[in-house]
Amino acid sequence: MKKQILDAISRNGRFSTEELAALLATDEETIKREIQEMEEANVICGYPTLINWDNTDHEKVTALIEVQVTPQRDMGFHKVAERIYRFEEVESLYLMSGGFDLTVIIEGKSMKEVARFVTEKLSTLEYVNSTATYFVLKKYKEHGLVMSKKQRDTERMLITP
Repeated sequence: MKKQILDAISRNGRFSTEELAALLATDEETIKREIQEMEEANVICGYPTLINWDNTDHEKVTALIEVQVTPQRDMGFHKVAERIYRFEEVESLYLMSGGFDLTVIIEGKSMKEVARFVTEKLSTLEYVNSTATYFVLKKYKEHGLVMSKKQRDTERMLITP
């Protein structure tokens, strides 16, 4: 039951407990109890709304930052990650395998604001060895959802002399 609830609300966080009960052929009290248990166990960590900022008049810049760090004695990457995710600019933080250790995803009002975060806050941490910043130019799909309506391909017109 828990997996079915998680599958449903990961696709649509606006389902009411009544709608979930009908969808999963159970009673509303079961749904409420299961959701409460998952919230208390930190399985369900929140209910964010996915916004396509490109369709608003608000400017936002998203950046992915590769970070190489020195793991801390007896704490590994956890202490480093904890220090980084406490910055309010950090939207997401992932421990990675491969050529770098952490991926930091941040949003800012401008490229300059992102650059200021990297140069003044992130790269100055004693255990950060290097960073590489990449700016997102366009989001096509996020959290399994397509971010823009499908646009029809336009055909080129034949121009004759």
